[in-house]
Amino acid sequence: MNYEVLRDTVAEINLDSIAHNVRIIKEMIGNDVSMMTVIKGDGYGHGASTIAPIMIENGADYLAVATLTEALELRKLYKDYKLFILGYTPNEVLHYVVDNDIVQTIYSIEQAQILDELGKYSSKKPIVHIKYDTGLHRLGYEHKRESIEEIRKILELKNICVEGIFSHLAQASTEDDKEQYEKFIQAISEIESKGYEFKYKHLCESIATIAYPEYRFNMVRPGTVIYGIKPYNKENVFLKQALILKTRICSIRNVRKGEGVGYRYAWKADKDIVIGTLPFGFADGYSRKFSGGLGYMIVNGKKAKVVGRVCMDQCMIDLTDIPNAKIGDEVIIFGDGKNGSITIEQASQLLDVTRGEILSRISRRTPRVYTKNGNICKIVDHLID
Repeated sequence: MNYEVLRDTVAEINLDSIAHNVRIIKEMIGNDVSMMTVIKGDGYGHGASTIAPIMIENGADYLAVATLTEALELRKLYKDYKLFILGYTPNEVLHYVVDNDIVQTIYSIEQAQILDELGKYSSKKPIVHIKYDTGLHRLGYEHKRESIEEIRKILELKNICVEGIFSHLAQASTEDDKEQYEKFIQAISEIESKGYEFKYKHLCESIATIAYPEYRFNMVRPGTVIYGIKPYNKENVFLKQALILKTRICSIRNVRKGEGVGYRYAWKADKDIVIGTLPFGFADGYSRKFSGGLGYMIVNGKKAKVVGRVCMDQCMIDLTDIPNAKIGDEVIIFGDGKNGSITIEQASQLLDVTRGEILSRISRRTPRVYTKNGNICKIVDHLID
């Protein structure tokens, strides 16, 4: 780490890798398909405000977030770019959506009417996309005749622009995905049979964008792939993981056979060992499930297993087989696979969680160090900036 930060645990983020990934996806989908890059959860832990221009410069047509506040953060920085809220916005704050030219997801005629009324007295015509539930059973209009009729009524409102319609795959199986796709096609066909037309239709997030070219319609919503996290079993997709999480050893001690390490002595040494303590823990987003040997890190090119329970602010690793390790040595927590480092994909498989969960857990107290063209271009420490 050849830079100054106020703690040893940092997330290094390669902006060139993000740019590369955006271009790869854009090339894959072609010029006839628009790309709505998903930047929710503070850009999956990468820092939304810093990575947004990289996405814009490399072909993103829209930036998508989950909440109104996430959209407002970006609107302060990017006055004219298309911002999309994927989730629910409460009725009483919908005027912020209109005032700030943000595109809103809706799935009720009530919200459509509120936005229509706001549009009537505004110089800005609210833009919406309708969420249609094809089987995920989370948000959206249910797949039934009454929903089709209500959506048609929304399309007749004069003071809003219904720009698009979208759904989301549950990814339970290829057969289930196909069934959802067919439901979506059926719904669109029934709605548009009366002369209505949607500018955008979108179904595919990261995995589906790559796995199902035939489901892309004219817009896709890539998320984790933008950050270089490949769908499982897709080694032919040339993406670059953008984030590496690092720390340094802050203490080394000898532990004798039979002695416990960490809270409740949930792990005890079966021989004399050397323990290294690291200055980060679950408050930085490192899961406690890595405790007791499941997780490992890289020290001087060698694997060091996590021992004892991961604490809030520290965790311990076994340095017995790394005799040259010393205080201050760099430790790769999550890496890009070099020297055996655990990647985000591998970490998610070990914990049986999504890749997005691993990334978005990295907390704001962990400084972000950004590189571009091989040089550090920005350091963000949310606690002191």
